Parts: sequence; C-alpha cells; structure tokens
Amino acid sequence: MRLRRAMVVLASAGGNTVPVIARLVQADEDSVRGVIHRFNEMGMPSLDPQWAGGRPRQISPDDEQFIVTTANTRPTALGRPFTRWSIRKLADHLAANPTRTVLVGRERLRQLLRKHEITFQRTKTWKESNDPQREAKLSRIEHVTTHFPQRVFAFDEFGPLTIRPQAGSGWQPKNCLAPGLMETSKPGRRFSYAGTEEVPR
Repeated sequence: MRLRRAMVVLASAGGNTVPVIARLVQADEDSVRGVIHRFNEMGMPSLDPQWAGGRPRQISPDDEQFIVTTANTRPTALGRPFTRWSIRKLADHLAANPTRTVLVGRERLRQLLRKHEITFQRTKTWKESNDPQREAKLSRIEHVTTHFPQRVFAFDEFGPLTIRPQAGSGWQPKNCLAPGLMETSKPGRRFSYAGTEEVPR
C-alpha cells in the first residue's frame, strides 16, 4: 500500500491526470484523489496512515457470492433504470438493496470481481428481445438447464427469426458471454435460425 501511494504522489507530481494515475495503479479515481489530498495536507506521513483500531469489516463467502450473482445479472432485471453496471452503480445498489445489504468499497468490490474473474467486456453483437416476459422466461430456462441439464428439449414457437447485431457491454465471467447473448463472426450480417434445426440459414 505504501508503494502504491508513493506511485500516486510521484505520478501526480509529474503532471499526470487522476484518470491516468488510476489506470496506472489500478485504483478507483476517488481513492487516487484521496491520496493526493492527504499528501498535500500531511506530507510524507500520509504514506503510512495510522489506521483506527477495531476489527476490519469482513465480507462473508455468502456476501461474495451475492455480489458475483448481482454483477452477472442485468440491472434492468433488478428494477434498475440502466442497462449495465459500473463499479459505482453496483456498490450503490448493494448498499441500498432492501433484500440483502452488502456494504463494500469500490476498490474492494473491484478486487472481488477480479478474484472471481468477472471482467468488464464489450461485445460487437448484442441480441436483445422485446418480449415483456423475457426475464421470467429466462429465469425458468436457466433453472431447468442448471438443475436438469440432461433432460432439456428446446422448441421455438416462432421462426425463422432475424437477429440484428447491436453493440453492448457489461460485467461477465472471463471469456464467457451472459445468458441471452450470442456473437456472430461477421458484424452486420443477418442470420435466420430455425428452432427445429438450430443452424443458421
């Protein structure tokens, strides 16, 4: 921690902006500003702060799993008025969630997501449904495929469907697309899928 604070101070003295320093030390911009302000007020002693006594807040394994599950869930499915999580929005949601409240700082939250290999990904093709019952249907599908993977038969009551690529981004497990997302190798190309064949035409 002392080395990171020193790097922040040196980078700031070299004329670097807060966003640049945050990327350099892989820290939240607010944390970088805090280090700089404390150094301006206290000087070198700020690099070795005296922490208050008492037991540090612990995040239980259940809390960690809840954080991961929330990060992997689209905000709109949880009643939020936006389509993707940022670190700030996710931390605010966890702190204000009436069902289960988890108080976690932004930097700690970033570390937990990295620990569970949850990364912010951008996709070239984002398939979105306008079905008002989409989330309920997806929940049933995920339950069946998770608990009865050997007994699943998929039937499509529509078809053929035209899939139009749209750009998107969000927090997802590393090297894995979220349920409901699908990538095509040629952006802009349209595919029609027949439910009984499951192959593009």
